[in-house]
Amino acid sequence: MGSGFISEYYIKGLLLIFASICSWYSGYLLAQSIPHEPLSNAVNTVLNLGEKTVLKSPFPKRQKCDHRTSCPPNTYSYRLLSGGGKDKYAKICFENELLISEGKGNVARGINVAIVNYKTGKVIDTKYFDMFQGDNSGPLTQFIKNAPQKSLILMVTHDDGSRRLKNDTKNAVEDLGSKEIKNIQFRSSWVFLGGKGVDFPENIQREKINHSDGSRNRYMDWPAEIQIEGCIPHDTS
Repeated sequence: MGSGFISEYYIKGLLLIFASICSWYSGYLLAQSIPHEPLSNAVNTVLNLGEKTVLKSPFPKRQKCDHRTSCPPNTYSYRLLSGGGKDKYAKICFENELLISEGKGNVARGINVAIVNYKTGKVIDTKYFDMFQGDNSGPLTQFIKNAPQKSLILMVTHDDGSRRLKNDTKNAVEDLGSKEIKNIQFRSSWVFLGGKGVDFPENIQREKINHSDGSRNRYMDWPAEIQIEGCIPHDTS
């Protein structure tokens, strides 16, 4: 009786061990049949739930003539940049178009000028006038006088714009609204927005000058480049 009882429990124990082994092996086969990639993705998804979402700021939209903010409707955007030393050439941008630049091949030593039709915003002509050598002050005066009424006249220096600049030309530029042309010196950086028959708002940048000073020049014998920018209301007349 006692030996039969022991044998019965011994057999049950063996059956329990065998059932456990079968269950483990079935689970192993099921795990092997499931693709690993979806499982790993699911684990990563669970792990990432606690992470904070990082929002990246979009790149600022580029405005006309590289303005930080856009000009209001019914205005022209402009940006005038003088030259810096010998190698950084002057630029004139108007309505997102470079009227004068090194890339266009129409900038040089002296005073660089662009004339724009105030009514249409279209460029009429561009020229540069060497003021270091040659007699180009008279042609610059004539170029200004030939500009039609209702013209915007944008002027920037590169290298030097004063050495051979005569008083007649200074007077012609002063008539366009300049307050600094008679203060220009050897290798001064100078930018100016003038006009014929144009009434500019009082709050826009029209002129800036920076004189050469050996104690604070950026480029050896040349001062730092300077710039002005702004928005010009369209002609409504």
